[in-house]
Amino acid sequence: MATYLLLLIIAASAFSTLDADVSIDCGSSEFYNDDYSIGWVGDDLYIQHGESVELQSSKPIYQPMATLRVFTDRKKNCYNIDSEKGSKVLVRAYFFYGNYDGKSSPPKFDLHFDGNHWITVETSADQLVSYEAIYVTKTDTISVCVAQTFPNMFPFISAIEVRDLDSKMYGYSDSNRALMLRRRVAYGTEVTVRSTDDFYDRIWVPAVKGDDFTVLTSDETFIEVSLDDSPPRALFQNAFATDNTSTSIQLGTNLPTTKVPVYMNIYYSEASVLDSTQKRSLQLLVDGKINSKPFIPVYGTAGEITLYNLTANSDTTFSLAASPDSTLPPLINALEVFTVSDELTDGTNSDDVEGLASLQDEFDVLKDWGGDPCLPSPYSWDWINCTSGSTPRVTALYLGSFGLSGFLPDFSSMTSLEIIDLHNNSLIGSIPEFLGTLPNLKQLNLAGNDLSGTIPSSISKNKKLKL
Repeated sequence: MATYLLLLIIAASAFSTLDADVSIDCGSSEFYNDDYSIGWVGDDLYIQHGESVELQSSKPIYQPMATLRVFTDRKKNCYNIDSEKGSKVLVRAYFFYGNYDGKSSPPKFDLHFDGNHWITVETSADQLVSYEAIYVTKTDTISVCVAQTFPNMFPFISAIEVRDLDSKMYGYSDSNRALMLRRRVAYGTEVTVRSTDDFYDRIWVPAVKGDDFTVLTSDETFIEVSLDDSPPRALFQNAFATDNTSTSIQLGTNLPTTKVPVYMNIYYSEASVLDSTQKRSLQLLVDGKINSKPFIPVYGTAGEITLYNLTANSDTTFSLAASPDSTLPPLINALEVFTVSDELTDGTNSDDVEGLASLQDEFDVLKDWGGDPCLPSPYSWDWINCTSGSTPRVTALYLGSFGLSGFLPDFSSMTSLEIIDLHNNSLIGSIPEFLGTLPNLKQLNLAGNDLSGTIPSSISKNKKLKL
């Protein structure tokens, strides 16, 4: 029962209120609403590769975690999800092993998004593992990919959620970098605050109350929230406060052991109308040093302080303390902690992406290859070679004996191609003229097809080209 409750708390969070929002149950082919009126779709509209697995368990499993999709080949396997270029999105990925393979050996593998390395996933034998990223999209497609990085450890995925965010949210973050969630917690609540209270379906987990804390409940039933980050109103109904002004609130961050850039939001609201003798004034301290001007929570109104442009790790201490003139102890309603990613890639050269798309449009066997073609290195598509660098070019197509059937489309935009291998397929029609005009092409293999007509002079007279 404990495992079931954990899954309910953490995973029951997908909520589709905006057209672009989606909750994907990986390994399932069903459309359904769960007990929380959350709409889920199966993943067969997003991917055809890999193997669907239904978990077998004597314990109840929350439905979206009861199936998964596992991948036993290819460098990486990707889900492509439509989005709008330049939109700010929240993406979550879930992994529940559940001993689906009977080996009692939860695997490790890499997780990517939009051609960027996200994290090395370390799955658990019986616990749900999830990761969340917030960023601004650079194309009209969001990709979530898993990649095998250790021998005999096959990557899998249980569920994916995508949520559109307002462009003003998390406004102090660099639009060329992603925020990677480390902790999101609500103080004083007894249940997870999620989709029914948070329009953007963030998951606010209840904080564990220590002996030094008192739970405050607001006397105001309707809290005014006019913050750009749009925290849900439910967060401000309860708070933690220490028992006296000399005791500070230590903020748990779940940061890694190595120093990384940090982005943090602290939310607060006064719980009662104070009389003339009372004052609650707070300061944020980092490693015991004051890091902010005093700020005063206002009754019935949500407040927020954001910390950014700072590096920290698990040894760094963050605390809220009462200012010297405060007569009341510090309080806190909610906390978000993120690490900040490296600069996000612009992806593979757009001319090559265009050329590869024309091949995928023509040949069904290629359509299930998703994500960025070349990035992150070395996880390119299995049938191409790429240059190194932040905006790689495709230098080779290895599509021999690939089951291609039909006419060759125009992929003349792929001007960095040096090798094209298309032997032993079922290609028909004439040999395209553009193949001989590709400026860097050195090898061309069209043997074993049903091509007709004469060889274009651009090919036959090209002395640099090896046929």
